[in-house]
Amino acid sequence: MIIDAASLATLGGGIALAGGLAGSSFGIGLSACAGAATLGQDRRQLRNVVILAALPLSRAFYAFIFMILIQTSVVPAVVAAGAMPGSGLAVAAIGLIAGSAFGFSGTFQGGVCAAGICFLAKTKGRLLTNAIMLAVFVELLAVLGLVFCIMALSMLGLM
Repeated sequence: MIIDAASLATLGGGIALAGGLAGSSFGIGLSACAGAATLGQDRRQLRNVVILAALPLSRAFYAFIFMILIQTSVVPAVVAAGAMPGSGLAVAAIGLIAGSAFGFSGTFQGGVCAAGICFLAKTKGRLLTNAIMLAVFVELLAVLGLVFCIMALSMLGLM
């Protein structure tokens, strides 16, 4: 059985999507656990807990966007007669890089958000802006992962 380039490219999109969904799930799970404990101390912090707990969700959207780009732009370019040899494997590798960026940043952003959530009750919510600013640094790595992987696909002439 021979695996063709289009199948490998599609696999790359699937790996990126799986990484994004896993990162979002782990990150939201971490921050939601801290949120449940915080709400036990101060129920008025529900809005702040929801804001912080939802931040890792963006990885799922980045991964979905990346997978759509691969399916609509990259796979047809790989199938085209002018695609270079090994392009399917290159797209799979880029998908692995994107999935790792989305997965790790989502998980670690959940940890940052969980730490911020833990202090919401103690500070009466005044820590929310600071916690969001810290979480944005981790968010930036997911955005950079998306941009760099799109650039890599473009440099290969597949976009």
